Amino acid sequence: MNIISILIGIVSLPLLLIGFMPFLGWSLWLLLLMPVVGAAVGALSSKNTGRNFNLVLLVIGALRLMLGGGII
Repeated sequence: MNIISILIGIVSLPLLLIGFMPFLGWSLWLLLLMPVVGAAVGALSSKNTGRNFNLVLLVIGALRLMLGGGII
């Protein structure tokens, strides 16, 4: 399960980077669901690597979303 969680994080990382571009911050509302799913899958594993990776992606994406006011 840990490998699946890491793969979800690796797939969501480049997609989240698109949301960091100006005027594309609205896409983070949908793209932040991927790290949430990855963290949930990682929580089912005995190791913490995948869960922690997805939680870091989630925090960074949420910070970007807050700095942009939730839209920009």
